[in-house]
Amino acid sequence: MNFNDKMKFYAEYTQKKLKEYNCPDSDTEKQKTLIDAMNYSLEAGGKRIRPVLVYSFCEACGGDYKKATAPACAIEMIHTFSLIHDDLPAMDNDDFRRGKPSCHKKFGEAEAILAGDALALLPFEIISGDENLSADEKVKIISVLSKASGKSGMVGGQMIDMENERRSDVDEDNLINMYRGKTGALIMASCVMGCICAGADEFHIKKAEEYAYKLGLAFQIIDDILDVTSTSDILGKPVGSDEQENKTTFVTLYGVEKAKQIALKITNQALEMLENFENNEFLKELTDMLLKRSF
Repeated sequence: MNFNDKMKFYAEYTQKKLKEYNCPDSDTEKQKTLIDAMNYSLEAGGKRIRPVLVYSFCEACGGDYKKATAPACAIEMIHTFSLIHDDLPAMDNDDFRRGKPSCHKKFGEAEAILAGDALALLPFEIISGDENLSADEKVKIISVLSKASGKSGMVGGQMIDMENERRSDVDEDNLINMYRGKTGALIMASCVMGCICAGADEFHIKKAEEYAYKLGLAFQIIDDILDVTSTSDILGKPVGSDEQENKTTFVTLYGVEKAKQIALKITNQALEMLENFENNEFLKELTDMLLKRSF
């Protein structure tokens, strides 16, 4: 299976399993609006990068990707919850996400908040109830995911991002710290959870973590670049929002070309980490693809 076919396979497999995890049943049939709002955002598309990282690190460590199904879908739910809340008027105030009306524009603000809340909690239900994972693996995965999602991870990074809008002294160190939480934490969780599913040792888990934070930083710098150089039609969301919200980014600090050079350097450092894994060809192609989003 070539790279594009494997990406498509992973995305379609994830979509199928997400529907299974969040389909109405006898206990939730009266919560149809909530489930519809959750699925509306879950089905919005995208390349499913975080689930793909879970599957591919599991395979890179010699495991079966199917064992990583629950963690892969869990990370996509956490990511989607963050997007629903980010789009709200109190946060980024974006009316569109991946070319479709944002959840709060489609269902209402209160409904979107509750859909995000539900998607933040469902991951822990599906992981704890998964029959393919041992009790020890479940505890490790839940620990990684909850930490990456909370105050020292994604949510904490988002808070720093909001605070930075009111500051004029944001520097590179501050941005790296913010990106490490806002973007890098979930990418780290994806890679590490894949390793745990495969029974990887601490050395490989550490190398996966180092790779992930490099990739997350490069990924966010490229997002900074695309906010200036791309279009809403291509991205499926508004562009130019960083400038409108007075955000300091790698582009405002260094300009587009130097930001591209920095992203390339960090990506190459991430690729070096992959040399510690035998089955790394797919991951190398994925890393290269994510960089070329801005070139």
